[in-house]
Amino acid sequence: MFETIFELTSHTDTTVFYGVNNSNIQILKNLHPNLRIVARGHTIKIDGSEDEVTKFILNIEKIERFCLDNNALSEENIIELVKGNSPDEIKFEHLILHGVNGKSIMARTANQQKLVKDFDTNDLLFAIGPAGSGKTYTAIALAVRSLKNREVKKIILSRPAVEAGEKLGFLPGDMKEKIDPYLQPLYDALQDMITPLKLKEYMENGTIQIAPLAFMRGRTLSDAVVILDEAQNTTTMQIKMFLTRMGLNTKMIVTGDMTQIDLPYAQKSGLIDALEVLKNVKGIAKIEFDVKDIVRHKLVQRIVEAYEKRSETIEKFKLIKTNENSNTITKSDVEI
Repeated sequence: MFETIFELTSHTDTTVFYGVNNSNIQILKNLHPNLRIVARGHTIKIDGSEDEVTKFILNIEKIERFCLDNNALSEENIIELVKGNSPDEIKFEHLILHGVNGKSIMARTANQQKLVKDFDTNDLLFAIGPAGSGKTYTAIALAVRSLKNREVKKIILSRPAVEAGEKLGFLPGDMKEKIDPYLQPLYDALQDMITPLKLKEYMENGTIQIAPLAFMRGRTLSDAVVILDEAQNTTTMQIKMFLTRMGLNTKMIVTGDMTQIDLPYAQKSGLIDALEVLKNVKGIAKIEFDVKDIVRHKLVQRIVEAYEKRSETIEKFKLIKTNENSNTITKSDVEI
């Protein structure tokens, strides 16, 4: 008898791989009746003849790769792969990755597709645009894809803890409970792409870190995809501090919406300042989203357009008043 141990990669989601009530591993046992297979966590122990064990390992490697790529695994998929066939896959031209239950996470608009393309050729990207245009969601999808492909070792997500026009006062609980309300949009995106148990594991072992911007000071972020969300609410010093955290083999994506600045009126947004300072620096890409990229409820696009129209009207009115005031001749203007 020949005995060996096969280790699934750390990024393989065992809840998906083994199936409900370990149904997938039971199928594998039925397809290899002469082997004794014991699976626990990421470890699979196999006993049997050397030839059959070798064949099983070749099959399990194909099955694991399919599971990683599609984030889904069915009985039909397993049978086809063991037979040496390629399961039918729905191909999408702009697919980023498969999320929970095989959900297709795609770059749906031209600017989302540009963000995906520029991510491959730049280490720092600015994604600027209105609410609902998919900036943060696409950025997180790219980070999860990089992690699953073992291009990086961790994902770090951050945003400034600035209240959107409300004073929430002192929040109860420990540090995590205090900052979670500010970071919930990031959790929402992750939950679409990673199953709950795997996400909990990543959070506990530090593979995925979510922290307010203030916690970035003093760190060097290496082998990671780092995302700064809601960057329009950073100060000049905060965004400079964040951008200089970049270490080796790290990519950064900075997202923001210039129309939703919640800083005190007299304070300049760090995002606006950074775009001015870094506009001619090589290795940095800027993607400007607009209302055409909005992929939420159709009313969101109309709401954004209505607010933009009003802002344009106010700016025109201010310009007219300024011109009128500059053309007014007063007594002091003609005195010599």
